[in-house]
Amino acid sequence: MFDPREKIALFIDGANLYAASKSLGFDIDYRKLLKAFQKRGYLLRAYYYTALIEDQEYSSIRPLIDWLDYNGYKVVTKPAKEFTDSLGRRKIKGNMDIELAIDAMEQSETVDHLVIFSGDGDFTTLVEALQRKGRKVSVVSTMSTQPPMIADDLRRQADHFIDLATLRGEIGREPSERVQRPAEPVANDAEL
Repeated sequence: MFDPREKIALFIDGANLYAASKSLGFDIDYRKLLKAFQKRGYLLRAYYYTALIEDQEYSSIRPLIDWLDYNGYKVVTKPAKEFTDSLGRRKIKGNMDIELAIDAMEQSETVDHLVIFSGDGDFTTLVEALQRKGRKVSVVSTMSTQPPMIADDLRRQADHFIDLATLRGEIGREPSERVQRPAEPVANDAEL
């Protein structure tokens, strides 16, 4: 599936990979993920795509984004759009598909093998275009959930489908292994 002489680029749809790993019951260890693909060939680039809610004072994803940015990933973000749907519910939309597609097409000039971490069927046309350029494309998602988290047409179009469940031992960690920050001390009324 991988040739050690290949130049590889990873394209990670952050929200999609997060949802897939959660549904399988484990967290992604991004340091292990880089090492796993460095063993498979010459890892030229690793992109991570996510939308951020800008008006929040603190975003739970910010520490991950900062860590990725300092540890070998090219992080691509954009502000999420907030809107109210027809039923009055607050919704947040942050689709990064076009950014991922453009970067993949640009990198196809230099890499041999593109690995897309997403099950989104919208990427089927991208995979087809990359293959027409003579590039090998692997897709990482999962069929081990009900329903499967990968679109059938995307899985069929890819040169290789890698079920995320099979990578668990290599790139995963249990949610209980998360680094816990010490709780902030809370002043009680007597101290105020």
